[in-house]
Amino acid sequence: MTGEESLRPQSLMLTFLGDQVLGRDVCVYSGSVIDVFARAGIGEQATRSTLTRMVGRGLLRRQREGRRMYFGLTERSEAVLRDGERRIWQTGAVNRHWDGTWTLLGFSLPESWQRQRHDLRSQLTWSGFGPLFNGLWIAPGEVDVSALVAELGLSAHVKVFRAHADAGMDIGQMIEETWELSDLAAGYEGFVRRWQPWQEGLPEADEALALRLRLQTEWLRIVRRDPRLPVKHLPDDWPAERAEKTFRAVHERLSPLARDASERLLDLVPARPQA
Repeated sequence: MTGEESLRPQSLMLTFLGDQVLGRDVCVYSGSVIDVFARAGIGEQATRSTLTRMVGRGLLRRQREGRRMYFGLTERSEAVLRDGERRIWQTGAVNRHWDGTWTLLGFSLPESWQRQRHDLRSQLTWSGFGPLFNGLWIAPGEVDVSALVAELGLSAHVKVFRAHADAGMDIGQMIEETWELSDLAAGYEGFVRRWQPWQEGLPEADEALALRLRLQTEWLRIVRRDPRLPVKHLPDDWPAERAEKTFRAVHERLSPLARDASERLLDLVPARPQA
């Protein structure tokens, strides 16, 4: 499974925490995490170093109980996980309710600011923008980029507008010229190929938890890369809806087994207030 093999341990960890810890006010024993991640193909050393790095980045906190170390969420990781939860279960992969609004962002940076230009373009791509022209980028809907631009220190060099297309403009053609639709479509099609077999088959009980972990992590990675272009202006055979149905069907099929496995495999304790 090529798409699975390239999943980063931190991405898997965030999915795991969103599933098992978010909203429950608990901490999870490091040994439990190592056990589940081993079933997902991640070695003990990689799992331990991921936990340590995430503590260093303010995404996890430690809680000692006797000789055991447990890990819980921070405000920062809760915000990241709530956003992922919204993206999967509320926003979804198919934009059926677009109101015709676009966000236009224009920037003009000195020629020597190559790093700042690269950073801005990377962040805009991540936020769903595509390059309409060299210094003019566009995204569907109303996208708030004020925090992103301020963090890069570029507020004085960026102008943002809300816009609607002129009646005679071919929006479908503009979308094809601005975004790499073939790459997006290939991501969805690959997801369907990898996961459709699990709509019928069932794994061993203890493997279901790791399998669902990979399913959700891969799905979130795909939908986060999708700028959520209005479906009425996408090709007729656009595969996002088929992929989303596959995701939901497999998730539903794996969930009873995954819940049973988590009750057996996970050692959770109540989170104590931080000092």
